[in-house]
Amino acid sequence: MLAHHTLSILGIIMALVLGESGTEVNAVLFGSELTNPLLQMRWFLRETGHYHSFTGDVVDFLFVALFTGVRIGVGARLLFCEMVSPTPKWFVKVGGVAMYAVSWCFMFSIWRFAWRKSIKKYHAWRSRRSEERQLKHNGHLKIH
Repeated sequence: MLAHHTLSILGIIMALVLGESGTEVNAVLFGSELTNPLLQMRWFLRETGHYHSFTGDVVDFLFVALFTGVRIGVGARLLFCEMVSPTPKWFVKVGGVAMYAVSWCFMFSIWRFAWRKSIKKYHAWRSRRSEERQLKHNGHLKIH
């Protein structure tokens, strides 16, 4: 997170000082902050005790989908355009690669979180289903 914010600040300062590459910096910042409302929603849901609900699941799904689509998908396209363009200076290109690398670090962490949450939900569903089947089968819950 510190690397992300440091690179963002340096990118803004660089664009202001040089008077160029403002479009690239703004596109990166916009894409980076687009998922922020969903992160804030997760925090509010946790604080109010509503995170472990259907709404929490929807917010998490939208966050993962938006992060993957914008930061990784659209980000790859923007980085490609920046790299093949002769206009941006070399250090702007290096900054773009660094910011994209930070996004991939976040992405691995997010995918790991999503995988663990999905597995936990799946096991809970299987456990509930097994209990329901036992109740339906013999009328009472079988305890081992």
